[in-house]
Amino acid sequence: MTVNRTIFGRPLRSVAFDVLVSAMVVLLGLVGPVNQPGGWKATLVGVAMAVALLFRRAHPSAVAAAVAVLALIQVAATWGPLAFDVAVLVALYSVVKYADRLRDGVLAGATAAVGVVLAAVQTRGAVAWWATAIYFGLVTGAVWLVGLNVRTRRLYVLSLEERAATLEREREAEARAAVAGERTRIARELHDVVAHSMAVMIVQADGARFMLDRDPETARHAVKVVADTGRQALEDMRRLVGVLREADPPDAAAAPGATDAPGDAGVTADPEHRRLVLAELPALLDRFRAAGLRVRHTVTGEPAPLPPGLELTLYRVVQEGLTNALKHAGVGAGVEVGLHHGGDAVVVRVVDDGRGRPPVGPAPSGGHGLVGMRERVSVYDGSLAAGPRLAGGWQVEARLPLPSAPGTTEVRAA
Repeated sequence: MTVNRTIFGRPLRSVAFDVLVSAMVVLLGLVGPVNQPGGWKATLVGVAMAVALLFRRAHPSAVAAAVAVLALIQVAATWGPLAFDVAVLVALYSVVKYADRLRDGVLAGATAAVGVVLAAVQTRGAVAWWATAIYFGLVTGAVWLVGLNVRTRRLYVLSLEERAATLEREREAEARAAVAGERTRIARELHDVVAHSMAVMIVQADGARFMLDRDPETARHAVKVVADTGRQALEDMRRLVGVLREADPPDAAAAPGATDAPGDAGVTADPEHRRLVLAELPALLDRFRAAGLRVRHTVTGEPAPLPPGLELTLYRVVQEGLTNALKHAGVGAGVEVGLHHGGDAVVVRVVDDGRGRPPVGPAPSGGHGLVGMRERVSVYDGSLAAGPRLAGGWQVEARLPLPSAPGTTEVRAA
């Protein structure tokens, strides 16, 4: 794990680099000629320039102004160009790269151009002053252009990082909205399931009341149906309240292949507002066969009566898995839908080979992709695994534990 150490809010590495740059400026001044113009006063000015460079990242414009003033003192004292004047180039580079406005860099460049001319005039030697001015000007201009290029790249990287952060926030907001919408849909469907159970209870209770004296055996059977249906309805109601109370979406990365892209099949309501059961699964498979998938359906194990809400969850998982296959594997892909009834759980698998071609028309709409499937499975304390297969294609597997047998259902407080 990388540990980022900071000093005064700045990374330790950048602070160490700035200290090294300042030390090199001082060293250049100290190793110069012994009888350099200005003596210890010029050395003091050079040390002041080096100290100012320590703040070149946080306050580039102020540092450039301070170095320019010190350089002006050097020119006014007619000391001529000295070794520590490299601090002027470092300050120029810093203000172009780090200043909030490029205008500060342009002003620093103009000031440096004036300093180049003054330094060239004071240069003592056989070379003409204008030749020295051209040389100093080329060096200063190269430093300014390098700083401008680095500034452009730095701002470009910052814009990319900001855009990536914005997209990440938008993606998280869309995921939360999808989860909220899917929970609303689950709650509506579970409400229909509970309402259906209550209707069955009312009919059976009325029948038991009228048959109590005429046919006690039939009445006892009706009362048993009322009790079993009531237990299951109470369990579904507990799950419904749990869905509505849960405020935070579960971690989407908890399952393999946790991403919404493969299963983002769109959001549309059912054309018919009715309770879907596994008996309608063959019709669903036929619709996807007509759309171009080669669907193979297998059922293993001994089927047992399932609660209506759990049947609805299995139906939706199959529907979403087939939608993903048609949308991403393409028309002509082979899909195997397996439903295994175990002693303690029901396992549904939707596996495609990924060998289709892009669909000509829009794929039949499912739910909210993996977000919706994970929400539905979690309502029944199940598990969902989704991800690519090594042999190609995509696989979705959901395991839903079976509820307790009628008469032994544990009712937990919602």
